[in-house]
Amino acid sequence: MSSQAWLLLAAFLAILLAMAWPLAGAITAVMQGRTRWAAIIEAPLFKLAGVRPEQGMGWQRYALAVLLFNVLGLVAVYGLQRLQGWLPLNPQGFGAVSPDSAFNTAISFVANTNWQGYAGEATMSYLTQMLALAVQNFLSAATGIVVVIALIRGFAQHGAGNLGNAWADLTRVVLWILLPISLVLALFFVSQGSIQNFSPYQDVATLEATTYQAPKLDEAGQPVKDAQGQPVMQEQRATTQSLAMGPVASQLSIKMLGTNGGGFFNANSAHPFENPTPLSNFVQMLAIFAIPAALCLVFGHMVGDVRQGWAVLGAMTAIFIVAVVVLTHYEAQGNPLLAALGVDVSGGNLEGKEMRFGLKASSLFAAVTTAASCGAVNTMHDSLMPLAGGVPLILMQLGEVVFGGVGSGLYGMLVFAILAVFIAGLMIGRTPEYLGKKIETFEMKMVAVAILVTPVLVLAGTAVAVLSPDGQVGVANPGAHGFSEILYALSSAANNNGSAFAGLSANTPFYNVLLGIAMWLGRFGVIVPVLAIAGSLAAKKRLAVTAGTLPTHGPLFVVLLIGVVLLVGLLNYVPALALGPVVEHLVLNP
Repeated sequence: MSSQAWLLLAAFLAILLAMAWPLAGAITAVMQGRTRWAAIIEAPLFKLAGVRPEQGMGWQRYALAVLLFNVLGLVAVYGLQRLQGWLPLNPQGFGAVSPDSAFNTAISFVANTNWQGYAGEATMSYLTQMLALAVQNFLSAATGIVVVIALIRGFAQHGAGNLGNAWADLTRVVLWILLPISLVLALFFVSQGSIQNFSPYQDVATLEATTYQAPKLDEAGQPVKDAQGQPVMQEQRATTQSLAMGPVASQLSIKMLGTNGGGFFNANSAHPFENPTPLSNFVQMLAIFAIPAALCLVFGHMVGDVRQGWAVLGAMTAIFIVAVVVLTHYEAQGNPLLAALGVDVSGGNLEGKEMRFGLKASSLFAAVTTAASCGAVNTMHDSLMPLAGGVPLILMQLGEVVFGGVGSGLYGMLVFAILAVFIAGLMIGRTPEYLGKKIETFEMKMVAVAILVTPVLVLAGTAVAVLSPDGQVGVANPGAHGFSEILYALSSAANNNGSAFAGLSANTPFYNVLLGIAMWLGRFGVIVPVLAIAGSLAAKKRLAVTAGTLPTHGPLFVVLLIGVVLLVGLLNYVPALALGPVVEHLVLNP
């Protein structure tokens, strides 16, 4: 990497770590109910809802509450999409979203994936964007946070057997963590140029007429295909441009803070109304990592040993730095095919980049958004060089544990930490323990389920899509890159990221259903085992530290944890990665 790229990365990490410490203190106080002024405001709300915050739940009740909460959200988001044609705040008169797309989108936003097979500004009314999508951005983020807090309580408690009250936890996360920070961020983004209004779309005359090719659409709004399955193109001429309006900044702030990623516009954070300036771009990256980084320190605070949190954060940071270096390096090399034609590629691979941000900031953003299970994009991932594009793929396939989604990244990394101490225990012939809790048969069964559910969904889903005619039709680029597009889509869905290699036409009944199933199982197929682990650990007494206890706060454990994440997380995907990014790289560089 160049010195400028290193400086950008160093500044980003320095500011992030400076933010994480005070934010962690605030989150810890909120989740432990130590803020008196908040308790005064909460009391009437809890009384009205019939919630008793002091009444703890076992892991089964906690899991049931989380699942019920999210199922209700799923029904609400689906219903609002299907009824939006008859609801207010719809100045463009958008009709109902198709059943399969509404199904996919509802699961996507409930599961904190925010995969979008549609163009938001051409599909969703203002009411749907706000009441369905933006609200669910808060609630899905809150779900991830409360699950990891429950797991931390499992480590911190000594035989209590309860994980807290799910309804109180959800309320506190939304009211005192997500809402205040999102409000400040929204005001900042408006100051930078993001829009926030309810105006109809504005038609402006262009300086000259534009002629372009566009797919011919049928009555359902789907592209008409020829005998070979390719879209039928027709020439169109435009003399005006329609500028989409809407309440963008309010959705943008929680989309980043909650590691949701679903954009108001189809272009997402490459759109000037969502990401107007280099400063807004930098702040968006910080917002994505802010809570995941802080939660690592919350973990240390709540288990009574801050060093434990720093060890986990150190492991995440080390993997992230390597990912950024590799991605930026291969993007800076440029395209060898263009170089062979005599084109100057000294500026690197600029295809699909926003020149407002440049290659370095775009590469860092691509690593941040896929490390953090966010899915927001300011560059076209489909245009990344093969091995650079492999980096976002790998970051997702590791299980989104390198910072990861809010809450989900940390509970995923703690699952790997349990596996790491189990392996270490086998190596030295001792009963494995982590933070004074014995790791026994039940915990390891749940760890196996939590780690294996996403690889099964990714690889089985990719196989189904590759072998199915319906899956093959959506591929715009045959060969290794087309395979990567399908593999990326399933990796993004099952690991709840939401970004895409956008060469895949995924807004079809086949992909909407397939990816919807992957998103739901990838989210709750991990959450339930994690809560089961939390409940089992909470019921156990803490063991005394002895000379044979493996320290889990030092460099040795950090290296062990990184090794387990890379080996276990990646071994499942090596053959698939070889067929996609690796083959494509070898073809470009014979």
